[in-house]
Amino acid sequence: MTHAPLLPSTSASPTARQVWTRARGPLIALVIVLVGAVAIAAVRSGAERGRLDPRSAEPLGSRAVSELLADRGVDTRVVTTTEEAAAAAGPGTTLLVAAPDLLTDGQWTRLRTATAESGGRTVLVAPGPASDRLVPGVTADQAPSAERTLGPDCALPAANRAGDADTGGYRYHVNEPRAESCYPSGGLPTLVRVPAGPDATATAANGDTVVIGSPGPLYNDRLDEHGNASLALQLLGSRPQLVWYLPSLSDDALDGADREFTDLIPSGWLWATLQLGIAFVLAALWRARRLGPLVPERLPVAIRASETAEGRARLYRKANARDRAADALRTATRTRLAPLVGVSPTQAHAPEALLPALAARLRTPEHGGDLPTLLFGPPPGDDAALTALADQLDTLEREVRTS
Repeated sequence: MTHAPLLPSTSASPTARQVWTRARGPLIALVIVLVGAVAIAAVRSGAERGRLDPRSAEPLGSRAVSELLADRGVDTRVVTTTEEAAAAAGPGTTLLVAAPDLLTDGQWTRLRTATAESGGRTVLVAPGPASDRLVPGVTADQAPSAERTLGPDCALPAANRAGDADTGGYRYHVNEPRAESCYPSGGLPTLVRVPAGPDATATAANGDTVVIGSPGPLYNDRLDEHGNASLALQLLGSRPQLVWYLPSLSDDALDGADREFTDLIPSGWLWATLQLGIAFVLAALWRARRLGPLVPERLPVAIRASETAEGRARLYRKANARDRAADALRTATRTRLAPLVGVSPTQAHAPEALLPALAARLRTPEHGGDLPTLLFGPPPGDDAALTALADQLDTLEREVRTS
């Protein structure tokens, strides 16, 4: 049994070098994007590590607040699940929710039920659009405060004793008549206290909820600025127990939460993916419209010239490109006629050189038209005129060859 010999590589099967040459540009760009993303993630992870964690000494941590509270007899306990936070709610407890926007509807409902009649204090740190779920009547404004440090401008004793503080962040629309609004920016408060009782007087029996628009007063690196320390100690030290709730993915309450996959992706990555998609579409459109010259390529098999000419003619006809077809016919005819009448190839397409030589060579023209229009005239207006032009050029060339 004989085996057919292996065929050599042809232009239809690109070599490894050709594949690398074509793909190295996109691959290098992809590597640069990935390296940049990893670098940005590393920098941001370093800056955000331990954010609002009372055990962290990082600039955005809150260990300094925890130690100051401990000096005043307030015990701080960190919890990471909704059930622990709800179980800890009581008249002698301040419950701080460090990242309210990460909670699901079910977690909000569980916390609200546990804190409504607990008699303790609940502090929400920078709640965004979901603020009214735990504090009805308090809704975050879409535009944050343009100022970082604000004055109290209210009757709340804790705010007046603290003075200016870094509460500039979320601003809130308040539709609760019993609420006390402090640290306004642009007419909207950035700190709101809502009592749980029937009036605006906070007692150990009814408790209250405090919404603060910025975590600034709790950060280690900003605690010694303005009245941040005083405000933080008064908001978190009114009761002997402080439960610091840091939501985490280990929370069992997330198992039954109705959350889609996209809810777990940070918004920044979604925007980046959208921008990359738009850039890809624009690049595809740009490359698709970049029509360059035809590149000659060695074919793996021999193709008859008549088939090539017929195929190109069909393409011209399909594109309705009579001007290109006529130009190709005239250019080829001039190239073949020039050496027959003694004109150099470099002058074959110059009317002043080719036309006089042709006129002297022809005794009785039979091509059916004048030479300038035939060889250098405008493109034909329809397919019939293009066919007639081809016939006339063919007649002219035969006439020159036989003269």
